[in-house]
Amino acid sequence: MESNVTAAVPRGRPREFDAQEALAAALRVFWLRGYEGASLTELTEAMGITRPSLYACYGNKESLFRKALDLYEQEKLAYMGAALNAPTAREVAERLLHGALEMQRSTSDPRGCLGVISSLACGAEAESIKAEVIARRASSEAALIQRFERARDEGDLPDHVDPAGLARYLGAVIQGMLVQASSGVSCKDLSKLVDTAMMVWPSR
Repeated sequence: MESNVTAAVPRGRPREFDAQEALAAALRVFWLRGYEGASLTELTEAMGITRPSLYACYGNKESLFRKALDLYEQEKLAYMGAALNAPTAREVAERLLHGALEMQRSTSDPRGCLGVISSLACGAEAESIKAEVIARRASSEAALIQRFERARDEGDLPDHVDPAGLARYLGAVIQGMLVQASSGVSCKDLSKLVDTAMMVWPSR
């Protein structure tokens, strides 16, 4: 997608806007409001474009959200992919937990998790979005399970450890931490949660 696009505005005068900047603005609205809570009026105002320009450049609201979710994963969740390359399972977990914690320290981004906020949506309009978020989460979980299976096979994790259960436990801790962050729990207290989670990490 080109970074600069031309869209029509009232009276036939062209208006140029930066598509990536506008998408970043949409991401922030979705992150704050969730998919259902973000109205087209709020989105277009934040993006600085008209509805026709939104439809022409990004498609409908659902398509815009998917593009915003892609941007969120690329920019905000990059630490997750990097964490899988850590040399030990414990370091994988530490990097994931601390990566999630560092996101909450940001003063420029909303707190909480875009995926958690939007997957909790329950209206008929949001069913496909909920399914999309769940599918992406399942893909990330599958990669983590595979990494922990390798760790067990290599003797890095005890033989009795269930890689799937361990991955889901870690995911539950991270999701719970992000939900608490969105409700106002301090980073200091979230840091204690990370420390506690690592205290019970299985070792040989």
